[in-house]
Amino acid sequence: MTDTVLLTTDSRGVVTLTLNRPEKHNAFDDALITELTQKLIRLNNDSHARIVILTGAGKSFSAGADLNWMRSMAKFSEAENIEDTLKLAELLDLLNTLRKPTIARVNGAVYGGGVGLVACCDIAIAAENVKFCLSEVRLGLVPSVISPYVIAAIGAHKARHFFLTAEAISAQRAREIGLANEVVPADKLDEAVGKYLDLLLKAGPKALTACKELIAANAVASISARRALKQKTAQLIAQLRVSEEGQEGLSAFLEKRSPKWNKN
Repeated sequence: MTDTVLLTTDSRGVVTLTLNRPEKHNAFDDALITELTQKLIRLNNDSHARIVILTGAGKSFSAGADLNWMRSMAKFSEAENIEDTLKLAELLDLLNTLRKPTIARVNGAVYGGGVGLVACCDIAIAAENVKFCLSEVRLGLVPSVISPYVIAAIGAHKARHFFLTAEAISAQRAREIGLANEVVPADKLDEAVGKYLDLLLKAGPKALTACKELIAANAVASISARRALKQKTAQLIAQLRVSEEGQEGLSAFLEKRSPKWNKN
């Protein structure tokens, strides 16, 4: 069985996590979510790991949630769907609060939940040909679980624009709105990542962790409020993905047709 997340570590303590479902554009299902969560938990407690890079195998960074997996969840109860969705919420919270500095090496297209992964990283470097898209509403869904992190990155007003329109976002526009820190030619991506690695490796590991905790203390709601928000966002997407509209949107996309509500 192929690992859905590859892990490599170099002598400096730089860890690269590679989403490894290239045939599915690195869309995540329950197996990938579980594997990435387990690896992040282990890295959080690994004193040798100093910096974590997140990237994708093949042409895409991540297409978000695997739509076949989401459609299959319609046969499960709402409680089971909420429990399942909370696993993604816990993954995002873990990535967002990881004690190690994180870099998103955005090598290819980023859709839906993949945008959430990028928003949870401390630094995001994108190839100039990359497209981002919060495409959920076209499927009768919403970017629910990722919303706290994307809104923190781009602000509420821009979130209204891109959540509601599902408009594609160029890498350059992603930088302008706060999703990407730097945009470079694809063949310069590793060089740009290396520049940030050099800067981070010059800093004290404990100081970097303290910086992250300081920022979180100023920017993030209390633990109880965060838990409530995870529950609320998980419940919302769980309800929508088993709804008539959500199932029609997923089916239409997978069957390569327009959903019934599209009268254009």
